[in-house]
Amino acid sequence: MTPYEIVIETAVVYLAPVGESFPEIQATPAGNWAALGTNSERNYAEAGVKISHSQTIKEHRNAGSTGPIKAVRTEEGLKISLELEDMSAETYAKVMNFQTLVDTAADADTGGYRSVTLRSGETVATKAMLIRLPSAYGDSWNAQYEFPVVYQSGNPEPVFKKDAPASLAVEFTVLEDPNAATAAARFGHYRVQDASATG
Repeated sequence: MTPYEIVIETAVVYLAPVGESFPEIQATPAGNWAALGTNSERNYAEAGVKISHSQTIKEHRNAGSTGPIKAVRTEEGLKISLELEDMSAETYAKVMNFQTLVDTAADADTGGYRSVTLRSGETVATKAMLIRLPSAYGDSWNAQYEFPVVYQSGNPEPVFKKDAPASLAVEFTVLEDPNAATAAARFGHYRVQDASATG
């Protein structure tokens, strides 16, 4: 619906192993791409998916000038954050450094259960991330953020109370991809579909 450039829609976050090919912009994510959340965006809090760009700029002044005469970017960063209203063991495992989920079957004396260890350890697990949302150019088209390498950097603090759902606050930090084709592509891409496939 016009105006297309005003996007009012929930984005969907997908994760896959680092190195997984990103889907074509018109295709449904498949292969090893899995939506974050048991029911995908239906498990995201109303605050939605937030993408934060950060940077540190150092300005240079010399003795003959009161204002800056040159600027250099010394740091930049990219983070993705959302709250998951999903306390399933599968989602908790992803939040806790992508831990291995253990599924124990029921027997005669003990009920079955799924468990996740709560210590993440020294090694920080990484994934590739895809965020899919509507295009800013037309109906039925897609846009997508493609992040080759991310890690879960947030500090989940689930709160259990009678009048609100427990949630897992997560934040993913983008790392530079050493295998990127160019230096500019080390954080990935934002692609926005503006035409249908011709085939």
